[in-house]
Amino acid sequence: MTPRPTPTAKIQPAQSAHANRLIGEKSPYLLQHAHNPVDWYPWGEEAFAKARNENKPIFLSIGYSTCHWCHVMEREEFEKPDVAAVMNAGFVNIKVDREERPDVDRVYMAFVQATTGGGGWPMSVWLTPELKPFVGGTYFPPEDRYGQPGFTKVLKRIAEAWEKDQGKIVESGDQIVAALAKASASPPDETARPNEKILTTAADQLSHQFDQAEGGFGGAPKFPRPVTLNFLFHRSARAGANSDAGQQALMMSLFTLRKMAAGGMHDQLGGGFHRYSVDALWRVPHFEKMLYDQAQLASAYVTAFQITREPAFEKVARDTLDYVRRDLSSPEGGFYSAEDADSLPNEASIEKKEGAFYVWTKEEIDEVLGTPAAAIFNFRYGVEARGNTPEGSDPHSELRNQNVLFVQHSLAETAKHFELNEEEIAESLGQSSMQLLAIRQKRPRPHLDDKIITAWNGLMISAYARAAQVFGDGQFLTAATKAAGFLRQKLYRESEQTLLRSYRGGPAEILGFADDYAFYIQSLIDLYEASFDVQWLRLAEQLQATQDRLFWDETNGGYFTSTGKDASILLRMKEDNDNAEPAPSSVAALNLFRLAQIRNAPEMRERAEETIAAFGRALQHYPTALPQLLVALDFGLTKPRQIIIAGRSDGADTRALLAEVRQHYLPDTIVLLADGSEGQQYLQEKLEEIREMKPGAGKAAAYVCENFTCHSPVTSPEELAKLLPK
Repeated sequence: MTPRPTPTAKIQPAQSAHANRLIGEKSPYLLQHAHNPVDWYPWGEEAFAKARNENKPIFLSIGYSTCHWCHVMEREEFEKPDVAAVMNAGFVNIKVDREERPDVDRVYMAFVQATTGGGGWPMSVWLTPELKPFVGGTYFPPEDRYGQPGFTKVLKRIAEAWEKDQGKIVESGDQIVAALAKASASPPDETARPNEKILTTAADQLSHQFDQAEGGFGGAPKFPRPVTLNFLFHRSARAGANSDAGQQALMMSLFTLRKMAAGGMHDQLGGGFHRYSVDALWRVPHFEKMLYDQAQLASAYVTAFQITREPAFEKVARDTLDYVRRDLSSPEGGFYSAEDADSLPNEASIEKKEGAFYVWTKEEIDEVLGTPAAAIFNFRYGVEARGNTPEGSDPHSELRNQNVLFVQHSLAETAKHFELNEEEIAESLGQSSMQLLAIRQKRPRPHLDDKIITAWNGLMISAYARAAQVFGDGQFLTAATKAAGFLRQKLYRESEQTLLRSYRGGPAEILGFADDYAFYIQSLIDLYEASFDVQWLRLAEQLQATQDRLFWDETNGGYFTSTGKDASILLRMKEDNDNAEPAPSSVAALNLFRLAQIRNAPEMRERAEETIAAFGRALQHYPTALPQLLVALDFGLTKPRQIIIAGRSDGADTRALLAEVRQHYLPDTIVLLADGSEGQQYLQEKLEEIREMKPGAGKAAAYVCENFTCHSPVTSPEELAKLLPK
């Protein structure tokens, strides 16, 4: 598979040769604004000093490169000289890429959510010269509409208020920051120690939120939130496949995955998933594609296949992983961040539209495919002459007469309708899809954010490593290994054993955050279990020590998102929600449990338990806010289980035993290899029992251990299967 060509190093100017201070930045988002007439500054002392010296408030705009409404606000406001004049006269203007600087984003998002009841991007916040927020919001229209005041009106009101009541504004900013600091520093509730009852409560909450008709949880808009599916898979395994609770948990996750796969949120031609569905049917997506969604959803479909052995789940996992290899992979091995929702409808267009790259008119499809192939394709994928977007799902009429491809009829229904067999229908649809994809690839592509983020690459490496295990596909292992090596080579400072945040034409000088460590460590453990190359375990253990040193809260437990060394970050906060991305503490807790078993390290297990306890109050109040932390809790409540395969790593008998293990969904089990190599020596430094684990009668042997007590070794896959939980 040929990766997408390396993007150009710079984002081309939108309208003029004029450049502001963003022109020297690496972030695609900042470079998109480098030719605005606004006198933008990057986050840093130069801007802060200007605000202090001129006694001006700061206008802080936070977004990201593939954010649709960020583009809208730029076109409507920041590209307009008259608006820029007001901004430049009254404010010091700072632009931040929230993906590069999640620490900045987290502080001011907390303020916006606390004061407005909502949040999102673009985020617009006004600060004192001391960086304390006093007014905030998200998107502001050019004139009064959507129940919001026009942006220029807001600017003028704030500038006037600053002139008249500066003292009150500064006092208000001080009070707000003090309140946020108090809220973020609350100690854990010792009476709310997490236990198994919380797992049951969370499952019950999800059952009440579950959409029985369309899958997912709640109504429109619908987000995939793979962390919820992770918890439900664990819940099913803990409760047992034959129990009502286990069956309910598994049904919710599998039904949701099937519905998402059939919907327009799933790219039916090119693979992968869009960000979310604007409707409750998974039909009409918000079209941007984020790396972290591909990683987590691919992993969820791998798990679904592992449990059910249904080929449809494998197909979706593979098309998502193949999409990333084709369109989001750098030649060096790292993975790019995202593709935009907006693109030009054709080469002659001057205005981008959301979804233009992905949608079709019926006439286009009919012309390309001809009869009868077009009729079969249109029936299968819900194509209509006047377009197929449900009423209310296209408020700006960008999809008028357009079709978002979704599976309206099954293969069986399509075959019956056309009086053909399913094999003939599948062949016709396969050929049609290839023809249409070839046409689509010639369209103007959406903007690619070619920034390589350590944390998101960690999630993607995990997905490839898990797919390599379950599907036995060496190409996926190669992709995972290459990306892990890229991060180690380009974004790991070996002398300090620290990580950097991102890479674009070279590493950005932004130190890694807690999620960079947690997600990369997770991927290294997963990569070890896929390859049994002990170098990845060594690196994981080193990075865990660094994460503990830089981010651990010695007072209350859990991990701060930032180190606290940057004086411009007013608050040192912890992420207490598993949202589109899991919280660093949630992933770190599971990493610690896994490493504790691999390295026989009680102190790591204790730290994992303290991490979960740090969020005990939140788990008691609303456990479904932290489903990935519940996964760690589930692991911690399960007796330690290990499977050690003793045999040559390249032996057919070893591979046969591993293949048997990997057919089973064993979420609370560690798999190790004792092959007599340097890797086994590393493991036996802390696990003495591995020293005696050897092949039986010259054949590879499997040792199944629970609570550090092992069954007698077995040498055949059939014997091993009897010892594994079903």
